[in-house]
Amino acid sequence: MQIGLLTDSLSTLTRAEALDTAAELGIETVEIGLGGPHGGWSPAPHADLAELLADPGARAGLQRDITSRGLRLEALNAAGNPLHPVNGAADDHILRSALQLAEEFEVDTVVAMSGLPAAPGDRFPAWITTVWPPENLELLDHQWSVAVDYWGRIADEARRRGVRLAIEMHANQLVYSVPGLLRLREAVGDTLGANFDPSHLMWMGADPIAAIGALTGAIHHVHAKDTRIEDRAAVASRLETTPNERTGERAWNYVAVGTGHSGGVEFWAAFVDALRDAGYSGPLSIENEDYTLGQRESVALAVDTLQRARSAATVTG
Repeated sequence: MQIGLLTDSLSTLTRAEALDTAAELGIETVEIGLGGPHGGWSPAPHADLAELLADPGARAGLQRDITSRGLRLEALNAAGNPLHPVNGAADDHILRSALQLAEEFEVDTVVAMSGLPAAPGDRFPAWITTVWPPENLELLDHQWSVAVDYWGRIADEARRRGVRLAIEMHANQLVYSVPGLLRLREAVGDTLGANFDPSHLMWMGADPIAAIGALTGAIHHVHAKDTRIEDRAAVASRLETTPNERTGERAWNYVAVGTGHSGGVEFWAAFVDALRDAGYSGPLSIENEDYTLGQRESVALAVDTLQRARSAATVTG
């Protein structure tokens, strides 16, 4: 498995600076976020979507910037909510554009999220996580109907373009856990699989290693991202609405890989072994959202942890 980087993790750097840093740290592959002012959730600090779509020279320039540093472009990230009643059209445009660009770049993976529809007539979606009150399940049935119809069409387009869809299991999305991912995959086909990010499963209480096993053959991409459960969770629970930047007040925090609740290199070695057993051999794409460290420091810690974990997994695997 290669060590990769979602370059949004170095969003304060220019594209040249971010790619130089990646090469200096020993990163092998990069994932580029798309969106920014055009929609979606990536700040898109290193790629202008409109320019890439319109200008073959811009596409060639991005590819050259990556390969000249010994790196490889391995995925495009189009995270957003294409099912949103207000912003969905913009996020759908990002996703479909990412599929087009992936075909142009001969990249086989687009990372996305499932999205979450609203009830008919509403302007905001509701994330259903309990069976009560009874209207919850009525809305959930509606959400699944909308999602299956939409992702069936997107999967058909991805298939035609020779691209896989890697759906990240994330809070406030219809697909936030393994059963949901497998349900959507069964409905639309195996072009759709998981972007396996353990950090979200950690705070929701799932076991990432068990989750990998349950997704054998269905993991298309991996984000290396860690979570630390804080002492406050014992009283406040793991449901958290305090902004991410206020780290000292939260029940859990995203942290540099190897510094979280997971237990350091030993956990990440087991993580690599589990991925290998599940049939995954692609990149471990670092995603940094640690608000307590500088971006370069956090990414460097992640690289060191993953390099040591990969070596340990090779010995024990």
